[in-house]
Amino acid sequence: MKPPAKILLVEDDSAIVAILRRVLADEGYEVWIEKAGDAGLARAKADPFDVVITDLRMPGMNGLELVRKLHVARPRLPILMMTAHGTTGTAIEATQSGAYDYLLKPFEMPEMLKLVAQAVAASQLMSEPVQIGAAGQARDAIVGNSRAMQSIYKEIGRIAATPVSVLIRGETGTGKELVARAIYQHSNRVNAPFVAINCAAIPETLLESELFGHEKGAFTGAETRRIGRFEQADQGTIFLDEIGDMTLGTQVKLMRVLQEKNVQRLGGKEPTPVDVRVICATHRDLEAAIRQNQFREDLYYRISVVVLHLPPLRERKEDIPDLVRFFLHKYSADFGVENPAIHPDAVEFLQTQSWPGNVRELENVTRKMLLLAKSYTISVEHVRSVLAKINLPVTSAEKSLQAYADELMAAAQRGELTDAHARLHETADRALFSRAIEMAQGNQAKAARWLGISRLTLREKLIQFGLHPGQE
Repeated sequence: MKPPAKILLVEDDSAIVAILRRVLADEGYEVWIEKAGDAGLARAKADPFDVVITDLRMPGMNGLELVRKLHVARPRLPILMMTAHGTTGTAIEATQSGAYDYLLKPFEMPEMLKLVAQAVAASQLMSEPVQIGAAGQARDAIVGNSRAMQSIYKEIGRIAATPVSVLIRGETGTGKELVARAIYQHSNRVNAPFVAINCAAIPETLLESELFGHEKGAFTGAETRRIGRFEQADQGTIFLDEIGDMTLGTQVKLMRVLQEKNVQRLGGKEPTPVDVRVICATHRDLEAAIRQNQFREDLYYRISVVVLHLPPLRERKEDIPDLVRFFLHKYSADFGVENPAIHPDAVEFLQTQSWPGNVRELENVTRKMLLLAKSYTISVEHVRSVLAKINLPVTSAEKSLQAYADELMAAAQRGELTDAHARLHETADRALFSRAIEMAQGNQAKAARWLGISRLTLREKLIQFGLHPGQE
């Protein structure tokens, strides 16, 4: 398992320290405490941390000075600053000086935890290397030496150091985010922020605020001023995943940001300059979306100065042996399996599959094979057993909910099944619970809270879907 994220809390109020230490520890974070700005600066310079949280008012060096000096020393370290309502201007100044974001006191703990989670994710995206070509010691790698992947590596090397916008195209599960991170890590913006946002995962009503920020009172529930992801990514790189799902209204505002190189928060009047490299990704046919008036043609040309087409796994099956070895090594320590082995016949059988879910599906199957075989050599029977437990084709699960519902009802009309309702719910539950426990890194309490259910219900579902917490 990944080690817990390390958070440095710089705060001289013992009561606040006690509360935040407990809440953050309950979320699985490793919390370190310093009570003065100069001590916090020294600690953050000496030890690796994922996030620093600092108060504004402290004896000696204040939070704003800490932000400035620490950002110079550790430019990729996200810093969250806590400040009172009356010092909002100072908070904005802090973000302009390198702070990742800020919190206005008094704040709600869910707000704090949301920001911390975002900052931790951003820190790990920036600090964890993406290895290219062969499977090494890195947890994240673009694996494969096929002709198709060699072309991708050459293109990454050619464009990484240039300022051009990049559009990464490919089916779901082909590794578009890894390619975006590799471009960032080989660019001249590597010491500036890398901010990733999935446009399809955020409700339409909230996406504009996430991207561009908002002023207090801009809409119902906007109780404080917030900066957006573009401001967080200033001088760095922003990755807009699934940009094909962005609404036309948001596309217009994004186009304005790219043209004018400034953002205007919702409800605001003053533009804020930003210098951001944009990398986008989509699995959708944007040309068809343009013809159907669902995607702006001018935005398409703005984001696609360079286009990378990631091949599906079925078109580079010669990379499957390397990918399987990489995933076995990646998860062997997590599952307590030393030197995992797989029979050549099992690898050949894996190469005969169609892999509609691409590399992500192969990774999931490899994890399950490792669990099933335990310390024994993975055989063809293990592969067949894992694939048999995937009751429905991945292609169905990847389709839209409406399309899948139509497919089930058509099969029911033909008399091919009598449990359409149960199948639809099981497919949705399997995807949701699997993703929740994965994102929570095995923390059942966190996953249950995100899902809005009890830990008992979560555990029952994990057992039902072969994701027993005792196994994984």
